[in-house]
Amino acid sequence: MEKNTILAVVLSTLVLVVFYVVQGVFFPPSPPPQPAVHSDSQFLLTEQDIYGQVDAHQTAIERISTESSVQEQRSQQVIPETGPQIQQYITIETNLLTVVFTNAGGNVVSWKLKEHFDKDDNVDMIFSGNNQAQAFSIAFGGLDAQPVTSLFHVNRLSDYSIEFYRDFQSPSSSRDSSDGMFRLTKRYDLKPNDYMFELTVSIDGGDSFTGINYAGNAYTLNFGPQIGPRFEKLANYYEDFRHYVTYTNGKRRNVKVNDIVDSRPAWAAISGKYFAFVAIPYLAQFSISFSEAPEPGVPSASRLNIIRPAISAPRVSDTYRFFLGPKSQEVLADYNTGKNEFGLKDTQLVEVASTRGILAPLEKLLKWLLNVFYGIVPNYGVAIILLTLLVKILFFPLTKKGSEATLRMQALSPKIKELQEKYKDNRQKLNAEMAAFYQKEGYNPISGCLPMLLQLPIFFAMYNLFNNHFDLRGAQFIPVWIPDLSVPEAIWNFPEGISLPFLGWTALRVLPFVYVGSQLLYGKVTQLPGQQSNPQMKMMLYVMPIVFFFILYNVPSGLLIYWIFSNLLTLVQQLIINRYVMAKRAQSESLASSSGNDGKYTEGVKNVIAPRPAVKKKKRK
Repeated sequence: MEKNTILAVVLSTLVLVVFYVVQGVFFPPSPPPQPAVHSDSQFLLTEQDIYGQVDAHQTAIERISTESSVQEQRSQQVIPETGPQIQQYITIETNLLTVVFTNAGGNVVSWKLKEHFDKDDNVDMIFSGNNQAQAFSIAFGGLDAQPVTSLFHVNRLSDYSIEFYRDFQSPSSSRDSSDGMFRLTKRYDLKPNDYMFELTVSIDGGDSFTGINYAGNAYTLNFGPQIGPRFEKLANYYEDFRHYVTYTNGKRRNVKVNDIVDSRPAWAAISGKYFAFVAIPYLAQFSISFSEAPEPGVPSASRLNIIRPAISAPRVSDTYRFFLGPKSQEVLADYNTGKNEFGLKDTQLVEVASTRGILAPLEKLLKWLLNVFYGIVPNYGVAIILLTLLVKILFFPLTKKGSEATLRMQALSPKIKELQEKYKDNRQKLNAEMAAFYQKEGYNPISGCLPMLLQLPIFFAMYNLFNNHFDLRGAQFIPVWIPDLSVPEAIWNFPEGISLPFLGWTALRVLPFVYVGSQLLYGKVTQLPGQQSNPQMKMMLYVMPIVFFFILYNVPSGLLIYWIFSNLLTLVQQLIINRYVMAKRAQSESLASSSGNDGKYTEGVKNVIAPRPAVKKKKRK
């Protein structure tokens, strides 16, 4: 029994030894995979990894071990070598900017403008959502590639320059070989007095390095998720908007979202209402794409992507320059004249802020006049009123002529009604008789509308000017009540998260009510006798101001100031004109009475209100 026990132990031990030997020889364990940074979401480092709260390699191993397609996915990745384990933040301050960098990807997380404000803080040009912003991130591959989030080494070069670097290894090379290793370096160079900076992306793999190629692409440089300042929604044009623009061969053109531009534009831009982001790539080949994929905490994402083609050289150094600041023509014009710290000339960046369309020259003239008045009285609210006054004075002759034409039409209306009754069953005959009648009286039916039509371009140009003029942003008119002419005023803001149902109003405003009052007063005082019983005139008098009240409730206060004072000045004009035309009417009725006419239609009205020039007929020889 004892021998049997000893034999059983020996045999059991021998079986276990043979089992582990066979397993080790024929079924060796796979080496632990390294954490991937350029793949689907399951391969990204977690937020805890980035902050150094857990070991990055061990976490990646645990996550990868749960996936069935690990080896296939790993074969497509650039693998980071061991680097820092703690995320760092580095701040660089210039005279114009406060910029915060992170070594997680070597990206920018904040870009604040010292001279421009958003409520109680400086405008941050990198508008992040629920997650920390990662602007100027790099992803190895095309648009679908995930950005590198590995922690980089940091090298502070000077007060205005910083460098991030880390070693990577291509998946095609052996883990123990240095053939596929390369160093990725991102260097940022800022200037003390410039909104532009230079970014240099370097890849150095040594003489034996064969390059980076993912379906024809090396990497994608991304800016996003949005340019600041923070906004509630982009659906409201009055609050903000986004235009995607490129400049190629001396021409600016708008680009649709998700279109890929491979014509090597001189620059590409995301243009907002008052601020802009402009990218200037100095590459032999590249393509541009804009995207708006929704992101948590960002009402509308706006990203610019620069896709760099595959790299086949052992070393490359790509240079980019980026402008991230106010969309001011004065600021952007410096990049045409060379008055910038990079010495750039003839870039035409001013096209980002230039007004487009047939009314552009008129808008530029009005802007120049507005700045002239601001130079006299350094208050843009007062400057708007003075500009409105000037426009009304210039258009007074047209307004007067329109009122006279309206009175003339009233005088001719009895005869017109007679013709309409007489030929009501014969439309063709009626038109012929009306044309003959107007020709006989020397009256043009559209003469009353023409003066108003001629003023429409002024109105639209003024509207666009007050809604987009950069200098109006933050311009104060009346302290406390109207501290910023570029946004709606408010005497009471509703508690956060509360808005009126259906309307979406979040504040109680005064100027829209003042506008309605001025519009109703203007219509009531300026209507001529006989218009009170006209249904169309009643609708124009009461309904239209109410409709515009809802349309204009959330427009910038500068627009409403223009409109309100335009109404008040037009009211004064119309009172003067009414007194003039009523005197003419009394004179015409006196002439009609003295001639014994029945008052329905008089030569006196024709001659006094709108006298026709005497035309002498030439005698035929």
